[in-house]
Amino acid sequence: MRLLKSHVLLRLFNSYLIDSPEPANISYLWNFGSLLGICLVIQILTGSFLAMHYQPHVDFAFSSVEHIMRDVNAGYIIRYCHANVASFFFIFVYAHIGRGIYYGSYRSPRVLLWSIGVIILVLMMAIAFLGYVLPYGQMSLWGATVITNLLSAIPVFGQDLVELIWGGFSVNNATLNRFFSLHFLLPFLLAALVIAHLIALHIHGSNNPNGITSNTDRLTFHPYFIFKDLVTIFLFLLVLSILVFYYPNLLGHSDNYIPANPMQTPPSIVPEWYLLPYYAILRSIPNKLLGVLAMFGSLLILLILPITDVSRIRGMAFRPAMKFFFWAFVVNFFILMWIGSQHPNSPFVEIGQVATGFYFAWFIIIVPMVGLIENSLMDLATEFNDLSHTSVTSNTNVGMYNNFKLALIRLSTIGTVSTHVQATGEESTEVGLTDEDLNSLLEFVFNEIGDSNEISVGLLYSLGLYTPTVVTYLQNIGYIIVA
Repeated sequence: MRLLKSHVLLRLFNSYLIDSPEPANISYLWNFGSLLGICLVIQILTGSFLAMHYQPHVDFAFSSVEHIMRDVNAGYIIRYCHANVASFFFIFVYAHIGRGIYYGSYRSPRVLLWSIGVIILVLMMAIAFLGYVLPYGQMSLWGATVITNLLSAIPVFGQDLVELIWGGFSVNNATLNRFFSLHFLLPFLLAALVIAHLIALHIHGSNNPNGITSNTDRLTFHPYFIFKDLVTIFLFLLVLSILVFYYPNLLGHSDNYIPANPMQTPPSIVPEWYLLPYYAILRSIPNKLLGVLAMFGSLLILLILPITDVSRIRGMAFRPAMKFFFWAFVVNFFILMWIGSQHPNSPFVEIGQVATGFYFAWFIIIVPMVGLIENSLMDLATEFNDLSHTSVTSNTNVGMYNNFKLALIRLSTIGTVSTHVQATGEESTEVGLTDEDLNSLLEFVFNEIGDSNEISVGLLYSLGLYTPTVVTYLQNIGYIIVA
């Protein structure tokens, strides 16, 4: 253990995988990060082995894949592992993002962590598309033709850009070579982004289901979370083994077992299942350029969540309205996935357009509106709470005044925050507070400062709490009084 903490490299390993303090209450939904790391390692290893036998040539690509499957020792296992782990990669990344949205992991102070994650998602999709072209079956050829042609929607130089990528006037040998080179190199860039993602995570630590600080209740990563992660890793390997050995083509498309033929268009050109929602968004908009912008925008719109989510509560676990809209968003995502697999005919086109509209409205309208409504209701509940039974002391009389209200006027909105009671139609009267009233005001102070341990003299003074007794009490429980 001493070496782990003294050696310059092992110290890094120790801080991330041994002594890293994690919230004690995180659930199995936080295991998707480790599963994604395992998927990345498997993909890089199996991809390297496949590259040793693959021929990036339009005449030999399809045959070289069949050679790997039939002639190379355990080649079919390596190829099917690579193809199926790609699907698991996206299953886990969608679940990982869904968990992040549900529990508000994108909010400050983890905005950088979330932004790097969105970049990783976009790069993953690019790598997956490039890899789908390499077997050079019918879906590979025509998928590459359709997707690369999208760039022709760019005004002025769009068509020139497409031909530059193709290396000719159609998908050809130069295109396949370029795609193979990029598919081999970009995963290493992805691995670098994953390291950056982990560094950003290490700064503030993981979020937790409650959405509040967990500094008072943390456990070391080893052994608690190492063994918790191993449970889902072994479960994943079990399911992967069943797919590879019994249902290897369950998640693929049968048309890709037909050699690429530029003279024959398939009846339906569709990408892999994990890209179907974005393909549906692309097809839902009649204008080609707007469709392309919408498709890329549907990914990049994740970046605005830290801005549009204005709720004071992190996550949706304690927000019933937002919880409903979250599951509506999940159902809408699956509807888009289904629409992407259908022919672009009525009523699928109309359903896709409605689902696309809801997808964007969820980020731009629903999330901020629900947050604003919740904040407003919270303010009303706080500021106009019925305190008619508040016990007050006025002059020498102590009693219950049902027609009195305790007004807490926020400094940010009016200027001077005062504590007073006000009878109907009469001027306010300064009163001495009971313990119950004092607790209410202290709770207001704690809500104002949030996670900080510093309380300003001005805030206490404005509430009439700047007294030696209150100051000593706050200092004794760990708060710092600042000017």
